Amino acid sequence: MSTRHAPTDDASDDASAVDEVCCPGAECDLLAASEAQALAVVFKALSDPTRVRLLRYIAASVAGTACACHLPDALGISQPTLSFHMAKLHDAGLVTREKRGRWVHWTVRPEALHDVRAFLDLPPADATCC
Repeated sequence: MSTRHAPTDDASDDASAVDEVCCPGAECDLLAASEAQALAVVFKALSDPTRVRLLRYIAASVAGTACACHLPDALGISQPTLSFHMAKLHDAGLVTREKRGRWVHWTVRPEALHDVRAFLDLPPADATCC
């Protein structure tokens, strides 16, 4: 059940709306569209919990590499599901693959996260405005 509030005739409400201060924007250039697109691809790849788990598992593996033969059981997923998610991580540039015999070994590309780290290391917002 929603509650509706009747409009008031209080002049102070109108005055506060007029006196409302707009905070200025940042004193820097906008992120270039191409950089934003590249970051969005990585964030989109990491927007799925299974892919986050996969990336973490591979990064924590001995020598930073993991054989595809171990991943489905470790994460409780099927081989086709693994292939789908690893393709997304690979397309985003987060992992590399190396075929060894009949299996693929996956390795995390730490340098691929450099731009993401820099983006996330934004200065804290100034809470004095608005």
